[in-house]
Amino acid sequence: MIDLPGFTTRPLSLADAAAVVDVVAAEELRSTGEVAIEVADVVADWQRPSFDVASGTLGVLDGDRLVAFAEYSGEDRSDAAVHPDHHGRGIGTALAGWIRDRARAAGARTVGMPVFAGSPGDRLLGSLGYRVRWTSWVLALPAGREIVPQPVPAGYTVREATPADHRAVWTTVEDAFLEWSDRARSSYEDFAARVMDRPGFEPWNLRVAVAPDRQVVGAAFVVRAGDVGYVDKLAVRADQRGRGLARALLVDAFSHSRAHGAGRAELSTDSRTGALALYEKVGMEVTQVWLNRAVDL
Repeated sequence: MIDLPGFTTRPLSLADAAAVVDVVAAEELRSTGEVAIEVADVVADWQRPSFDVASGTLGVLDGDRLVAFAEYSGEDRSDAAVHPDHHGRGIGTALAGWIRDRARAAGARTVGMPVFAGSPGDRLLGSLGYRVRWTSWVLALPAGREIVPQPVPAGYTVREATPADHRAVWTTVEDAFLEWSDRARSSYEDFAARVMDRPGFEPWNLRVAVAPDRQVVGAAFVVRAGDVGYVDKLAVRADQRGRGLARALLVDAFSHSRAHGAGRAELSTDSRTGALALYEKVGMEVTQVWLNRAVDL
């Protein structure tokens, strides 16, 4: 625990997900001018079998109201937020210290978290010696703009995933993401918690590209969040790249999200992937810049 006079602290649980979203949403609104987070994001992440919510989180309360939280997710990953009404009271500094202590106890050598560039959180972590590890961009397809359709190669199909495809999707996505991400391989069970078992999941959310031999060689996971169709994951198997499958999956994901009521299309990428130019080439525009700041322990 941490010492914050005037506040109480305690571990959180899944029952606190909505309160956590309220805190994060208030900080997002102040920093970015809009709210992206929803309760399903927190539940999907915290329900992973590998994550123990009680030991991996800490809430800060002013009376009965949650005003800040911190999460150590394991390895070098963490997150935190302080309601703007409570900025400048030392809460963020105390939570950063708690995260570092938890990471050291787990044997981590580095720990970091995402912050909106130029936000109070970014400035705080910079003042605490956190360096920028990589830059992330949120991109949007402007209203009324379409991505030029990409013909699917002969013999290939892009379709809704079936339960029989789920493990192949996990393999495809993990293999692709681990090409540039320095982390341990996520288990199928953790992947399922974030994707197929995410609250509100519908079969159309998961799209696959299938080769002539009927193997899954690409996948996209798209969720509708309010008016936004957000592509959370997009991957193509290394030996199948250069055929236009990524663009075909992107067009498919956006068209299905629009068919289900989304007016905007968004995704994010970061400087480790080298994919920014690809998304700009198809007409997407950067709307937000985020930094992943980290400190050595």
